[in-house]
Amino acid sequence: MCGIVGYIGRLDAAPLLLEGLSRLEHRGYDSAGVAVLAPSGLKVARRAGRVRDLQEAMPRRFGGRAGIGHTRWATHGPATDANAHPHVDATGRVAVVHNGILDNAAALRAELTADGVELASDTDTEVVAHLIGRSGAETLEEKVAEALARIDGTYGLAVVHADVPDRIVVARHGSPLIIGVGDHEMHVASDLAALVRYTTTVAHLEDGEIATVTAAGFTTYRADLTHAPRAATEVDVDPSSYDVDGDDHMHRELLDQPAAAERVLRGRLDERFGTAHLGGLNLEPRETRAIRRVKVLGCGSAFYVGQMGASLVEELARIPADAEAASEFRYRNPVIEPDTLYVAVSQSGETIDTLLAVQEIRRKGGRVVGLVNVVGSAIAREVDGGIYLHAGPEVAVASTKALTTMYLGFVLLALQLGRVRDLSVAEGKRLVAGLQALPGLVQQVLDDSDALVDVAHRLAAADSLFFVGRVRGYPVAREGAQKFKEVTYRHAEAYPTSELKHGPLALVSPDVPTVAIVPADELTERNVAALHEISARGGPLVVVTHAEVDLGELERGACTRIDVPRSERELDPILMTIPLQLLALHAATHLGLDVDKPRNLAKSVTVE
Repeated sequence: MCGIVGYIGRLDAAPLLLEGLSRLEHRGYDSAGVAVLAPSGLKVARRAGRVRDLQEAMPRRFGGRAGIGHTRWATHGPATDANAHPHVDATGRVAVVHNGILDNAAALRAELTADGVELASDTDTEVVAHLIGRSGAETLEEKVAEALARIDGTYGLAVVHADVPDRIVVARHGSPLIIGVGDHEMHVASDLAALVRYTTTVAHLEDGEIATVTAAGFTTYRADLTHAPRAATEVDVDPSSYDVDGDDHMHRELLDQPAAAERVLRGRLDERFGTAHLGGLNLEPRETRAIRRVKVLGCGSAFYVGQMGASLVEELARIPADAEAASEFRYRNPVIEPDTLYVAVSQSGETIDTLLAVQEIRRKGGRVVGLVNVVGSAIAREVDGGIYLHAGPEVAVASTKALTTMYLGFVLLALQLGRVRDLSVAEGKRLVAGLQALPGLVQQVLDDSDALVDVAHRLAAADSLFFVGRVRGYPVAREGAQKFKEVTYRHAEAYPTSELKHGPLALVSPDVPTVAIVPADELTERNVAALHEISARGGPLVVVTHAEVDLGELERGACTRIDVPRSERELDPILMTIPLQLLALHAATHLGLDVDKPRNLAKSVTVE
């Protein structure tokens, strides 16, 4: 959530900061601001609203060779100019931008107020500026370290001081910060997207570290300011893939799914032995056979795709597997078992709840691997091994192509685990062939997108919807409901189809449509029978199914069928999820909503 940018070098900082902030808009925010070290002192501009609102409100004369900027997603206090970052101390000479949450902010605010400090905002961040400004330490680094020693919570922060205009001091604990190395200039950001136009040589700050950034380079320290040398590395990324040329990223990312599927599968399929090559897992066959349980951890869509993946691992590898919301995992004092493989799932690799769960597992001696899209992200660096998704940059808040590659990552994982254990080579080859054909089938679903427009418009007219499915279909229904509520702001709830008669059926009416996942499998008849219960009560139906499924009398009523191409049964979740993505997109577009930036949401959730 939130976004940090910083620049120090030969160029005018303000335009670079504004452009960097615009490249972080996908993270979710409600206000923006910049602070520049000008020859006349510190200049600050802040505005609730979008980056363009800030740009329009900035004075014409706002020059300076160093500065920091921020996009804020409200946690403490509403979205107002006063609560926007950067925050300054009482002298107006210190400015701070901060991602994260300070757990002891209330106590620190009370202490500052008792000492006569007039607080200008509702935020937790403002206390950091005052602590630094009031410090009697000699150097800016010492002032920052002294302030951080009094803070409990998470932070990624950047600090500038009018008395030391040749540097930016940054620090990290639980919230990502990246230093970009240029030619006699340096950049700071919370997300690679803000840097890649200028440099692909970066250093990732680790938890508990502080760094001094000058135009000539950077120096990293531990919390006690002893040196902690850190080298910059080159990241393999195409800067043009982060270009912000207009909106409608969700639509473009939907259309990129066939290519994304090819990328995640490339070089990982073994036709001869019907298995997958996943050297990045760092698991030898003997270690694989010793696994007795698989536990998947993720948040939001990553949790739902984790449920799909856990079911697949049980089916193919015959290992007990389940998925749990990472946000709840560490708070219940979980038992970490040495023969359990823990799988952390995150598009950004920075999701704080998932990262903290990973750290808890490692503290207790567990083995954890990651399914992550962003190379070099915090989770990718923390885990024992993993699978990079190769989805490419995903800008829209509502995940589409990353979710598809996450599931394919689980297919590869389950295939490798299964072939080491009891899955036959014939079954493995069947799945490999299905995976090879999958990108073409995904393209077929996308080619039929226009046929879903009218259906989506009808669903958009409803205030509340049900999504239902059984076994493999239930997490698909959960993800469908998630996508619909994210971008249309309609209430959407998912249930196992068999659970409708245990309560939710009371809400079925002509005003509450149900979207049902009905593949051609061993449960088809039971699924269709449950849909008759909905139809008998006047509930409109949209059924995502296969052409060979006979819906019988249902199609004579308020029922619309959406046929998807057949693949191997283990790949049905992908082909049945994509129509739900399209329905959400078309419905939101019909309602005139911004599908890329849903209200109240953020792409990278870096606060608990």
